[in-house]
Parts: sequence; C-alpha cells; structure tokens
Amino acid sequence: MSPRTVEQPAEPAAPTLPVRAAELLERGAAGADALVLETRYGNADLYSLLDALGVVGPFAAESPWELRAPDGRHLIHAGGYAAVPFGERYPPLVAFVEEVLGRTRQLGLPQQSTSEWRAALSANLVALLASVAPSHRDSRVFLGNSGAEAVEAAMKMALAHRPRARRFVNFERAYHGKTLGALALTPNEEYQAPFRPLREVVTLPYGDEEALERTLRSQADDIAAVIVEPVLGEGGVVRPPAGFLRRLGEIASRHGVLVIADEVQTGLGRSGHWFASVADGLDPDIVTLAKPLGGGLVPVGATIARRDVYRSLLPGVASKRHSNTFGGGTLAAAVALKSLEMLVEERLDLRARRLGERGLARMRATAERHPGLLSEARGAGMLFAFKLQPILGFPVPGVPEEDVQAITSMLAIRQLQEAGVHACYSNNAQRVVRFTPPLNIPEELFDELWDRVDAFAAANPRSLKLLQRFPLPRLLRLVKLAYG
Repeated sequence: MSPRTVEQPAEPAAPTLPVRAAELLERGAAGADALVLETRYGNADLYSLLDALGVVGPFAAESPWELRAPDGRHLIHAGGYAAVPFGERYPPLVAFVEEVLGRTRQLGLPQQSTSEWRAALSANLVALLASVAPSHRDSRVFLGNSGAEAVEAAMKMALAHRPRARRFVNFERAYHGKTLGALALTPNEEYQAPFRPLREVVTLPYGDEEALERTLRSQADDIAAVIVEPVLGEGGVVRPPAGFLRRLGEIASRHGVLVIADEVQTGLGRSGHWFASVADGLDPDIVTLAKPLGGGLVPVGATIARRDVYRSLLPGVASKRHSNTFGGGTLAAAVALKSLEMLVEERLDLRARRLGERGLARMRATAERHPGLLSEARGAGMLFAFKLQPILGFPVPGVPEEDVQAITSMLAIRQLQEAGVHACYSNNAQRVVRFTPPLNIPEELFDELWDRVDAFAAANPRSLKLLQRFPLPRLLRLVKLAYG
C-alpha cells in the first residue's frame, strides 16, 4: 500500500475549476450537465436510481407552485417534503431577501455577539408557542440548520436535565433524522444497522398508551425523554388515536419524564395548527422545528425548550457546551423571521385546515373509485398520503419483500409525474406516496392537483399496472442498480 502523501510544488499553479457560477446563471437548469456531475462527484447511486425511474430532473420553477420537467411536462408542485410553505422562490420572500442583503450591515455569523435578527426570531418563536401553550412564555430557543440538528439539541437538553437517565422512548415508524443521535430515534433497520451500537432506545407501538405506561412505570428513572411526532410524517401521515397525545403528556409528567414534540414536519401551520401536538392536548417540554421555517430558501432549525431544561444544557460558563457555526446566522434568521411573519399574518394554519379537509375528501373519493390501486387515503391539514395496494400478490424469489414494497412507491411517483404531479417518497413507510403542496397554493391549482391525481388513478386502476407501464429497459437498469 503506497503512502498517502502528496508532494506539492513550491508555487502551485492556480487550479482550474470545471464549472463557473456565471455559466449556470446564463444557461439555467436545463443547460448544466447536472446528472453527469451528480453521478460523478455526488451520491451517484441515488441519482442513477432516479434517472432509471425517469424522475431525476433537474426541474425548473415556473411559478412558486408549478414546475417544468426536462421533457417540458408541466407539474404541480406537491413535493418539497413540507419544506416549501410558499412554494419555490415566492416573490415577496425573495424581494425581502434582496432588501436584507442590500441594507443590513450586521455580521453574517454573529456567534460572539448579540444579533437583532436572531433575537427577534427567537422572541417570535417563543411568542407563537406561548400563544397556544402559555407555560412556554419564558422558554428559550436554540437555532440550528435542520430538523436533525434540532433533534440532536433536544436530546442533549433532555440528557443534561436528567443526568442519571441515559435512554429515550420513541415510537414505531417514527422519523427524527439520520445524524447519529437522531438516527437512534428513527427505527428503520436499513438506516440503523450499519451504525450500531447506537444510543439505547425503547421503541413502542405508536398510539399505545398502555405500553407507554408500563414502560415508564418500570424504567422511568432511566428514561430522559419520550419523543413523539404528533402525526407520523415519513411514517406515512398516520395520526395517533384521539386523546393519545394528551394522555402521553399526563403519563410522562406523572413519572417525571420529559416530552419532546418533533414538529419539524407538522409545525407552523402544515397540520392546520401552529403546533399539532399542542392542538391535541400535549404541553411538551421541548419542541423541534425546521422545514417551513426557512421559507423554502434557507436551512433553519430551532429547538424551543422550557427555561430550566434549556439551562441544564447551557448554564453559566458552560453556555458554549452546545453550539454551531451557522445556527442563527443573519440571513437565515432574517428569512425565518419573515417566513414566520407571513405564515401568521396570512393565517396559513387556518387555510391549511380548510384546504386539508377538501383535499382529503377528494383523495377518499379517488381511493373508493380505485380500490385496486389505493388502499387508504390519509391527511392532516396539508399533509396528504395514499397507501398503495401491493404491486404483486406473491413473493419474488431472491428479492426481499421490502424492495418490492419500495418499488411500488417509486413507480407510483413516476406515474404521478406522467400525470403532472410532483410528489414525495416516504422514507419510513411502505407503499406510501405523500403530497405536501405549498400552504398558499392558489385554490384553482389545488383543485387541479386532485384532478391530475384522479387521472393518475384512472390510468392505473390496479397497482400491477404501474409495473406494466414501466419501460422494460428502465426496469432492467433498476434491477442492475439494486442487485448488481
């Protein structure tokens, strides 16, 4: 094995960069060889998979709510995984960003000083939470860059607050992120297996209050916190039984265990409420937020915690015990501040509730007309999902059952794109396709979205049709990618 060393010339020549920013601005999305560069320098297998399916893009935004595929196909934007509350490049938000960049003189990354934008964002987040959960009026905010980071901060706060407790309780099919700490809370064998041992976690059936009571009765001293999604997002838009979240809070409080509400996907209006957990009767100790907070433009995450819980992690001279370079940066904080303001002033929570009821009614009608394709329609505000029927009714020798389930969703996403709808894959649910349209989507486009979903279902009356309509050369490429 040769030594891993490189001899450098005394005065190396300036390197040649293969792509210039000006070229991308000039040519636009269609001009760059994005697929070639992605597969050569990035996650090649992922983009090869998407290419084999025919959904790799790149996509251009025609309006905040409409996309154009490389083949010219017009798509209604119901993708974005709940992270684009106003759609792509929403003009009022873009104009605000341009104004901020032109006028503010504050440090871009004010880590060792106060920051007007960071302070204002934190104040508004606490005010919004306290408006529905008054016990949080003196809570504190830690800002990061993603939902997974928000969960990591929440875990550390819980462990610091209950220093003798080393474990967490989570729920089946939950999704809390893929960084190493958050991964322990995401019970998915594919994601977890290569990285064990992870932090010890007790995983319970979602919605099972008796299992929670038994677990905390016997293990409360060793449980730092229960973490719960008020609606399973990546788990397939699954709502818990009525009253479960309220009783979860009561059980945890009785045993002295903290509760973390993961509102990364449900929070800030998407569910039809500012905080879905609070709307269902839970008063969590810690709340995690992210996706819509960045307005679809910048990455922002936030962890809101009761003052005593927050200070357990960050007290006095130990107040730098958890930090990050970019969290609370001026541009990100400014965008998040404006996004939060628009969400509240336009009452997009109420709009999501109203359109959510309308959309779910349309989905249920479609599922009833096409039971050979769709087994269930689900919704929570503007979080929507279809569960598909199995693509095959029998096992395939040499092919794991989970792979057959996954291909069902992938082929459905392909056929939805053929019908003019950009949809979401579900990381932690089998045979589930999700739709997360922008909260401010015009009503005529919202209705057209479900018209196109109807057309998709009519063209594929049985799930097997998804496979029959998939071109054989692409199927062979897919098999080769999966199994070599």
